[in-house]
Amino acid sequence: MASSMASFQLLSSHQLCISPFSRLPKFNTTFTSCTPNSNNNNRFSLSLTKPTSSSFLIITASSNDNTMLPPYNVLITGSTKGIGYALAKEFLKAGDNVLVCSRSDERVETAVKSLREEFGEQHVWGTTCDVKNGEDVKKLVSFAKEKLKYIDIWINNAGSNAYSYKPLAEASDEDLIEVVTTNTLGLMICCREAIKMMVGQPRGGHIFNIDGAGSDGRPTPRVAAYGATKRSVVHLTKSLQAELQMQDVKNVMVHNLSPGMVTTDLLMSGANTKQAKFFINVLAEPAEVVAEYLVPNIRSIPANRSMKPTYIRFLTGLKAYSQIFSRFAFGARRNRYIIED
Repeated sequence: MASSMASFQLLSSHQLCISPFSRLPKFNTTFTSCTPNSNNNNRFSLSLTKPTSSSFLIITASSNDNTMLPPYNVLITGSTKGIGYALAKEFLKAGDNVLVCSRSDERVETAVKSLREEFGEQHVWGTTCDVKNGEDVKKLVSFAKEKLKYIDIWINNAGSNAYSYKPLAEASDEDLIEVVTTNTLGLMICCREAIKMMVGQPRGGHIFNIDGAGSDGRPTPRVAAYGATKRSVVHLTKSLQAELQMQDVKNVMVHNLSPGMVTTDLLMSGANTKQAKFFINVLAEPAEVVAEYLVPNIRSIPANRSMKPTYIRFLTGLKAYSQIFSRFAFGARRNRYIIED
């Protein structure tokens, strides 16, 4: 091969011209390269050709990778208020497309109107869906395919404690049915339909199941049914991770998401005891603050092409103990949201 200093010229986003190479034969090859923090290979086919009438080597590369690049298409259940709505806003701030849903037509209409006024009509969609109704969730998937074609990130946020804080012995049948069917059955249905949808997507997808009080196995007096359902969230997520691995599904992963104590209507409706007021003031944060932390961490998973199970926590044990210590030692965070007795 004749050798001298070679010069490089970018012909297009996938072609490179290198000169001079006067005696190179025509050949093809393939190579694999990996980027940092990647669990999947990023493959390119290279075609290297030396034209007979030129002393230039043309390199053409085509990517066979379905890397999940932003902007992402995000679906959040129970997202017309509280932490779900805050998450929707934060994803939209990052430039993503968001589909919100709720059981209430009125709340969906209000949320979509508000979000579109701030972020534009081309990035926000909404529809009604009762997650404990299988047909509703199937219609949600159809709506998502119609409006967005595919979903990269599906967040199962819908949950209920029937706005009831009382001993289990005093709970009505209606309250128990509401809590269990929404938090457990609804979650199972959503996971089932999300997996079925994402397995067929070239980009695959990520499902995030939101936990809550009781998910760590600690007792939840006055909300025993709610705590029991949230404990099951962790088990369900682990079981689905194992199932996907057994089925050799490599493009879908299920994760856990822990927002901690968020000052939503759901939490504040139970702030009627001395202990509840103490912990809400010491540990709780507004939905906007929690979402600002969670969304970048959620988005980093597809951005890094990670298909490992992840548990993203806002309120870690260390953070909780630190804030409790600061309260006892320095009186910090007293009466932040509620005047304590």
